[in-house]
Amino acid sequence: MTDARAFLTGLFDAAVTAADPRAVLKGQLPDPPKGRTVVVGAGKGAAQLARAFEELWPAPCQGVVVTRYGYACPTRTIKVIEAAHPVPDAAGLAASAALMDAVSGLGPDDLVVALICGGGSSLLPLPPGDLDLADEAALNRALLASGAPIGVMNAIRKQVSGIKGGRLALAAAPARVVTLVVSDVPGDDPAQVASGPTIPDPAGRDEARRLVRDYRIALPDRVAGWLAGDQGLAPRPDDPGFDGHVHRVIASARISLEAAARAAAMPVAILSDSIEGEAADVGRVHAAILREVALRDRPFARPILILSGGETTVTLSGDGGRGGRNCEFLLSLALAAEGARFDALAADTDGIDGTEANAGAFADGTTCARLRQRGLDPRAMLRGHDSWTGFDALGDLFSPGPTGTNVNDFRAILLR
Repeated sequence: MTDARAFLTGLFDAAVTAADPRAVLKGQLPDPPKGRTVVVGAGKGAAQLARAFEELWPAPCQGVVVTRYGYACPTRTIKVIEAAHPVPDAAGLAASAALMDAVSGLGPDDLVVALICGGGSSLLPLPPGDLDLADEAALNRALLASGAPIGVMNAIRKQVSGIKGGRLALAAAPARVVTLVVSDVPGDDPAQVASGPTIPDPAGRDEARRLVRDYRIALPDRVAGWLAGDQGLAPRPDDPGFDGHVHRVIASARISLEAAARAAAMPVAILSDSIEGEAADVGRVHAAILREVALRDRPFARPILILSGGETTVTLSGDGGRGGRNCEFLLSLALAAEGARFDALAADTDGIDGTEANAGAFADGTTCARLRQRGLDPRAMLRGHDSWTGFDALGDLFSPGPTGTNVNDFRAILLR
């Protein structure tokens, strides 16, 4: 078991290294402008991206980025602000104002470099109209509890914001904007990462309303009222203010999974880098594949390492327990594949699974039996979204700490 966990940890490390800020920025930077270079950024890895940018950029630069509390690192000329995630706070509100101020008053010879990665949606609150921070925080809580995919949540967020959905880029006009994206969204649509503060999205207000209806999202009354109107619409991609802007995805789950596969030095099957859905359901599907391999050596023959990525969701019912989507995935997997011989790791590449301090956990064919030996009911824990408590009791949590990047979830199942 120890050897298997060391092996799986090494694969996680390879996946994270493939998204290392300095490595992914090198070779992707634009030429220095005639005028000023202003750097803005948001996300769980924004501080590390800013530091790497300072090391690589051959000219003076200034700017400001916002990251989650505890995720900052030393920088020279780019200011780093820490704020709350996943529910925004006053520090995030101040950070949004600082980013908007940083890009104001620029000219056509100036350059704005936007360093965007996962987590930026919560870190950039800027309520529109007569809405306030409490309204935006309530919106985030409603979206997180809904179980809606990240693309759905971000399409709604963009219509209830003064900075997302390309608005930050328009505030920089007439300066040119180059956006470098570390993608944490399935499909790697750069307009979805951090709700696209510098990239417009073709989805409009009507689409946001439809998504609220289709996913039965219980919006706060004041937010619902704003969304019902036509004030503060997000800019469209054909807005001339975006002319000459450039965006690139410089790191993603696909690239990281392929790096892990190379590091494995054994047969590997990458199921997908963009799996979405309820974490428990995705766990059961992975378990079905695992059992088929264990029993019949199909669709893959043993030994085999099964990898997947993407972002699952957890729809909360009642108060819920302590957990996260990766722990919930693993507990569901362990229940559905109980008794099989396997070792698994599921973890968020940013180092945090939900709101706890762990990135994920380890599981194997004995997980549920070991929980019962401690007087814990794994099925009840899964129903109560309390997977963290179980893995903590077993000593099976995986806690590498903040990684400085974020390319979504990493799942690895080893069958020997």
